[in-house]
Amino acid sequence: MFNLKSLTAMSLLIGMGCSTPQAPINIGSRLELMVDNFLIDQIIGSAKLTLQKPTEREVVFTFDQPWEGSSSGYATIFKDGSIYRMYYRGQDWGGFDKQSTLFTCYAESKDGINWERPNLDLVIFNSSKKNNIILSGEISNTFVPFKDTNPNCNPEERYKAIAALSQPTKGLYSFSSSDGIHWQPMSKDPIITKGKFDSQNLAFWCNVNNRYLVFYREMRGQGDEIRPGGLQLGLDQMGQARDVMTSSSSDFRYWTQPQWIQYPGSRREQIYLNQIRPYYRAPHILIGFPGRFMAGREIEEGLPITEHPSYKFGSISETLFMTSRDGINFKRWGEAFVRPGLRKERWIYPNTFPAYGLTVTENLSRGMPNELSFYINDGGYWTSGGIASRLRRYTLRIDGFVSLRAPLAGGEIVTKPIIFKGKKLSVNFSTSAAGSIKSEVQEISGRPIPGFTLSDSAENFGDQIKSVLKWKDNPDLGKLAGKPVRLRFVLSDADLYSFSFGD
Repeated sequence: MFNLKSLTAMSLLIGMGCSTPQAPINIGSRLELMVDNFLIDQIIGSAKLTLQKPTEREVVFTFDQPWEGSSSGYATIFKDGSIYRMYYRGQDWGGFDKQSTLFTCYAESKDGINWERPNLDLVIFNSSKKNNIILSGEISNTFVPFKDTNPNCNPEERYKAIAALSQPTKGLYSFSSSDGIHWQPMSKDPIITKGKFDSQNLAFWCNVNNRYLVFYREMRGQGDEIRPGGLQLGLDQMGQARDVMTSSSSDFRYWTQPQWIQYPGSRREQIYLNQIRPYYRAPHILIGFPGRFMAGREIEEGLPITEHPSYKFGSISETLFMTSRDGINFKRWGEAFVRPGLRKERWIYPNTFPAYGLTVTENLSRGMPNELSFYINDGGYWTSGGIASRLRRYTLRIDGFVSLRAPLAGGEIVTKPIIFKGKKLSVNFSTSAAGSIKSEVQEISGRPIPGFTLSDSAENFGDQIKSVLKWKDNPDLGKLAGKPVRLRFVLSDADLYSFSFGD
């Protein structure tokens, strides 16, 4: 579905949620998240798509080793088999008059919460190799690895990474590894040369269109295809904005001409990080946690002392949420996904920026289902006086980024025509003790199908990640599979996060 070779008029309409496709949308048995208007034809009553707020958890990592410090970060986290891997930049910033070496460091965890630094014996620091450093120098400023899920990937290149280098030619360079620890360049030439690159640039294999995608940092000026959106906030003195470009490749060596990603309907803002990835339960949907950079806002007194210009001139950062179905057009929520909050040090850039990592972790509450974990810079960045930066974990329910929500008074949606595969309709939902979700299957015309009407629907209440919806006499949905239908969901004091068909 993600076609970066051309941007068709249809993809623009779908990305903006402005038009119902003439043909029914074949969703098969895939999971559909309620993160956009792609499948919604009508919203009735007080129902609306509502951005959820993650739960703040514990600090999971403090960058307090001698080779780490107050400018350590840009963490990349992913689960690999039975372990969680973390790669991050190690550096202590003590002011512009102090030279400090950049390191790429590595940590492991069995649960995504408790992390250990293995002694790798690879890089010398203070006359010793007893550390968790895997690389040093300029490469470590923006080194971002991933595990390649391409089924045709060479096992010797199972782990890949990109990093920005200034020599011999400025650009993004590619690297590979067979074990995720020992790395070598894939080419002497950069894969992409158009860009600013001075942040966490990333790449991954997309199973939906069988191509590699890269998303990286560039400065967008006033004349660079400025999208509509009204107010311009946090731009620099030249009217430029930090933003994101993308490209694709079939082999990780030759890449298409980069193009800007778009945010139809969103105002123009500075996007410092993008943190885009396919959602593991619905890989046809890309999700991103962009870092919003607000320049020129005064910072109140009482914050930790720092000599960095972000403190003097005022720069604040936080985490947003966005999604895309074509890799170009993103629905970006204007409201913050994670605010800086009550801890004052988090109001200094780049605190409250996201790490690149979304993992499934075990819920620490007994008997509760697994949850999603992601990680946020929690303070200490750029500060002096021996204060180390750190990472804090946040959690969400599975699929719990956005919900279709209605108050007790009620609300409902009707989908566009769809074609499904399967016999059962399952939902991820939550209600109050008084709330409920009911459903109906309609013909394209909107006429309820006998046996699947709203009056036949069971009244579903509770809180479940996967619950099968039922109708009176429990008719089999299989007889409607492959035929164009509409779905109607009626909610009362309830949230609907996702739905799917299956056997």
